[in-house]
Amino acid sequence: MEDHDTGAGASAVGVSGASPAEPVSPHAGRFSRHAGAHARHADQRHTGQGKADHQAEQPKGKTRKRRKRRRGRKVFARDENGAVPRAAPAAISASQAKTAPPLSEPGPPLQAPPRPPHQELPVFAALDLGTNNCRLLVAVPGRHGQFRVIDAFSRIVRLGEGLTASGRLGQAAMDRAVEALKICGEKLRNRKIRKARLIATEACRSAANGVEFLERVEREAGLKLEIIDRQTEARLAVSGCGSLVERDTQGVVLFDIGGGSSEIALIDLTGRRSPRLANHIVSWTSLPVGVVSLAERFGGRTVTRETFAAMVDDVATRLKVFDGRDRLAHVLASPNFHLLGTSGTVTTLAGVHLDLERYDRRRVDGLWMDRDSVDRMIERLIGWDFQQRCANPCIGADRADLVLAGCAILEAIRGVWPSERLRVADRGLREGILSELMADDGVWRNDGRGR
Repeated sequence: MEDHDTGAGASAVGVSGASPAEPVSPHAGRFSRHAGAHARHADQRHTGQGKADHQAEQPKGKTRKRRKRRRGRKVFARDENGAVPRAAPAAISASQAKTAPPLSEPGPPLQAPPRPPHQELPVFAALDLGTNNCRLLVAVPGRHGQFRVIDAFSRIVRLGEGLTASGRLGQAAMDRAVEALKICGEKLRNRKIRKARLIATEACRSAANGVEFLERVEREAGLKLEIIDRQTEARLAVSGCGSLVERDTQGVVLFDIGGGSSEIALIDLTGRRSPRLANHIVSWTSLPVGVVSLAERFGGRTVTRETFAAMVDDVATRLKVFDGRDRLAHVLASPNFHLLGTSGTVTTLAGVHLDLERYDRRRVDGLWMDRDSVDRMIERLIGWDFQQRCANPCIGADRADLVLAGCAILEAIRGVWPSERLRVADRGLREGILSELMADDGVWRNDGRGR
């Protein structure tokens, strides 16, 4: 089961979109251009291009020698430097010129111009094992505050399946996660990684056998994951979305609806702005409820309007006890306040809103949705049955039983912090990890090339 969030479509983050390719030397192609020019010169000498002009300039004696050569006699004319040309193919293409023998003797063979020493870009990696997904990003730094993804992996593993009822990770769920992590391990071992951070979140945090499972991961996949606390999870989500908060913004409620928990951070930007968005968090909370846990308690396949309302009430009750919920009261009415959602729920809503025939991260990441558009999309999804949700290309069978639970969490959040605008982020913890690793390493202080 593949997740549509592979990350491989993004060219830069801080930015969106990326092409999974190795960095290319700025000097690549210089030799081929030189060789191509030499080949064109060779074509003129050996295929007859410009032949008439050439013959017209020759003395009569040389013309006679060419007539004798056409009769089969081996007569060689010396060139301007007195060198005797070697026999050569009738034509040499630009690609062949790289390996072709020298066209004259004596003299050195064709060589590439000397290259200045090239320092490879440092490679960073981030892995996030959540309740629902296993995700990996590998990237190199780009312009200040941005990076380019060179490899990515994402798979829905449902590690938290059954966790709400049993309090433990199930065997089948652990097996799925280990198989996905083995792929991630191979990707990491095939590269020279400067720094990496591999994290596990709510499923491993709350499961009685979470630590035991991570010991198995280390044995079988060769990866050592750390279980992060909820505050760290909230901070990383904020760090991953910094470039989507515009300069004139006064306040943001950022939320990350996960599989087993939902992180919410209140960000006050009315004072002097720091380069790190996470420095402006004035309050945060982590609700022990996500799309998997909520769907397991209320049902995800068949969701009536009454069931949906009950899910919204459940989350709203949890938000009522959040002491810091009013810390942005002074900017809620401002047009420069908005919600920022980073999760499969909001990206799915955005894809349905755009009527995409296939999920496209480039169109979704950074999309603005107004209040009415969000209302219409949620109403539309409530009206669909399970099979209709499965049939939508931005939902699919993997998300069809979870998407309405995510919408219920979103509705509870909108009830506490009403906003005319919602910005959609197809990014999150992995991007936050990469941003912090690169900033701490100082790569952007040296034009992205590391120390």
